[in-house]
Amino acid sequence: MFYHGGMPGAPDPPIQFQTLHEGPIIRIREYDCHARFGGPGAEEESGTHSIVLMRHGAFCRHVEHESATADVNQVAFFSQGSVCQVSHPVDCGDRGTVFVVSPRVLHDIVCELDQSMDERPGQPFPFLSGPCDASVFWRHRALVQRLSGQGPIEPFWVEETALQIAADVLESAFTSRGRATRSRKADTRSGHADLAEAAKAHLAGGLGERLTLDDLARAVHASPFHLARVFQQRTGITIHRYLTLLRLRASLERLAQGQEDLTALALDLGFSSHSHFTDTFRREFGCTPSEIRKGDLHEMSKNLEV
Repeated sequence: MFYHGGMPGAPDPPIQFQTLHEGPIIRIREYDCHARFGGPGAEEESGTHSIVLMRHGAFCRHVEHESATADVNQVAFFSQGSVCQVSHPVDCGDRGTVFVVSPRVLHDIVCELDQSMDERPGQPFPFLSGPCDASVFWRHRALVQRLSGQGPIEPFWVEETALQIAADVLESAFTSRGRATRSRKADTRSGHADLAEAAKAHLAGGLGERLTLDDLARAVHASPFHLARVFQQRTGITIHRYLTLLRLRASLERLAQGQEDLTALALDLGFSSHSHFTDTFRREFGCTPSEIRKGDLHEMSKNLEV
């Protein structure tokens, strides 16, 4: 949990947290702070390594003789065990998203960016803040919108998307300070090819499994972050996108063979429900499975031609 204090001697400001995703490799929480202009508050200690992306307002952190303001253009990094005071430079409160990456995965991400990581165990963030570029800003907002919605959402997509956001803001922070020295010691062409092919084989053999990114990474003996990065480099698409296409294209064959129970088909192919399958199918092919079952696959293929 990251800290967010108020005026000295005053009660803690009203701040609310909502868990959006809880998984083995990343936890995502939304926070909404109603603190007014003022501070710094009393010293507080961070309980986790946290990355905070803002969507509204601003707050300023004071650590010894250094200060850093977090707003929609700046990401805040909280190191576990670090102590600071917080002030609020605006009178409108602040709202954002807290990403807590598991220690083992966070270590993998930072080690690929900064080879001196092993010299400061337990201290992955040698900075208080870093830039939030346009791509990260919009991907962060889209992720929160999906997580806050009512429709089905796959944990695999959440984990892959959130890890990439965390990796991107870390790379921007290291680069902005001239500290990014991405390690290539394990980056062999053949090793990457073997890893991507192993992941493909596992995905093809388990279309109906409710896989997570951590499950797949363990199956191919890789870290989740390294696997996700290498897979996209080798295939041009994310693992989640690749798996979704495998499932959807497999469904076409089943429909052509006369599959009638669409709920059973959806569950057999790893979708969470009939509606999840139908919505995903429609987005990809421009029609529903029911329409395909009643119609002609050849007609659909003509409609999809560019």
